[in-house]
Amino acid sequence: MDDQIQVFVTGGTFDKEYNFITGELFFKDTHLPDMFSLGRSTLNLDVKTLMMVDSLEMSQAEREIIIYNCRSCSSNKILITHGTDKMVETAKILSENKISNKTIVLTGAMVPIAFGTSSDGYFNLGSALAFVQVLPPGVYIAMNGRYFDWDKVVKNRSTGYFTALE
Repeated sequence: MDDQIQVFVTGGTFDKEYNFITGELFFKDTHLPDMFSLGRSTLNLDVKTLMMVDSLEMSQAEREIIIYNCRSCSSNKILITHGTDKMVETAKILSENKISNKTIVLTGAMVPIAFGTSSDGYFNLGSALAFVQVLPPGVYIAMNGRYFDWDKVVKNRSTGYFTALE
């Protein structure tokens, strides 16, 4: 469908849960369907979980799964939830694989959705949904209410924000 947005879940802090006993973060299920429902989204979305992995542990084989799914899906609008640590690296690989005529937007969260209103995930997801609908074909990062060309952004580890490269 032309107006359908394909959403691929890959894990990252976005979907981590918190174990109140051990203090550890872990994966269970994606929060996206609940988030879209809470946001009262009326968009035509197809949500598919590809994996639930921390991006620091993402392998080339897992990136190949992302590439394959982006290439083979029928939608020309793709949103990928991804860990922030290696988001730019995955965006680079997607760009190098020249997935033509598709707008691909990667987003994530610095604070897990499970932490509620302290998470930036809701805002980042909403922004990414808007950007994927209006940007021309290409690969982008959407964080902190902004979008960036994949090769013009860096995660600033001292501030916790994504910032444009000069």
